[in-house]
Amino acid sequence: MSQAPVTERYVDAGGTRLRVLEAGAGPAVVLCHGFPGLAHSWRNQLPVLAAHGFRVIAPDLRGYGGSDRPADPAAYSRRATAADMTGLLDALGISSAVFAGHDFGAQLAWDLPQWAPGRVRALMICSVPRPPASPVPPSAWFAKAAERNWLHTHYFQEPGVADAELAGDPAGFLARLYWALSGGGRYSDVWTYPSEGNGYLDVLPDAPPLPWPWLSQEDFAVYAETFARAGFTGGLNWYRAVDVVWQEKQERPDEPVTVPVLFVAGERDPALSAVFTGHDPVEMMRPGVPGLAGVHVLPGIGHFVQMEAAEQTTALMLDFLRGLG
Repeated sequence: MSQAPVTERYVDAGGTRLRVLEAGAGPAVVLCHGFPGLAHSWRNQLPVLAAHGFRVIAPDLRGYGGSDRPADPAAYSRRATAADMTGLLDALGISSAVFAGHDFGAQLAWDLPQWAPGRVRALMICSVPRPPASPVPPSAWFAKAAERNWLHTHYFQEPGVADAELAGDPAGFLARLYWALSGGGRYSDVWTYPSEGNGYLDVLPDAPPLPWPWLSQEDFAVYAETFARAGFTGGLNWYRAVDVVWQEKQERPDEPVTVPVLFVAGERDPALSAVFTGHDPVEMMRPGVPGLAGVHVLPGIGHFVQMEAAEQTTALMLDFLRGLG
């Protein structure tokens, strides 16, 4: 089957200008990337899902690439990021959609059934189980954990610090992070370093030369050139807004996710590690996700499951979408 052509456009999503890749016609599927990603992170799924009868939309999320990039971390509240998604649907004349999310895009997608009621048919979550509610602001937990070892979520909290380091070598950072988080890497090595005196480039292992089986030089160049131009601050602001989102959820606690949910992750993904909580994150999420329809943990695959295991992930998504009727 031939793949559907992918087009690019800019959409006013209720006051936020989003750069969007789109293909196909039919029931809507919205693909939400994470850090450090772009709409391009769904390049393997977008044209294939479209060719099988779906209207597939992949935005650069707020803070990334060609989309608006507010400087204030408070602009990345859940109220604001959820409004981006409903604004996107409104601008495109779509009443409801299946939302897919990876990394921070997964955290956004998990919240959408509650924060955008009636607009979410189902969820397809990659890599990040639904996190349990925290009794304390996340930044306090990050700081406590960082007393034991280096932790990126803590390092990212101070405005300007990580921004400058990563902008000094965008291609080097991206290659080393993508590799470390992949099935072939060893991201856990970063946890052997102390927090004091270390930046991200000090703790990440070297990456082998491109191309890799799942990432071509041409595709990598899209990320390297885009982040060199747009910077990392927008993406880092998602991390700096975690306390804002936490405070919102004190007034609006998480509700069970009852829409159908597909969960796909890599066996070697650090997001599935029990090292910090002592519990299996997938098992921890089950009570709060009664709509969970399938869990697929792919052997030998790391964090970027939709890129590393593109064919498997796309096939699982297609089966799930067809099953929705």
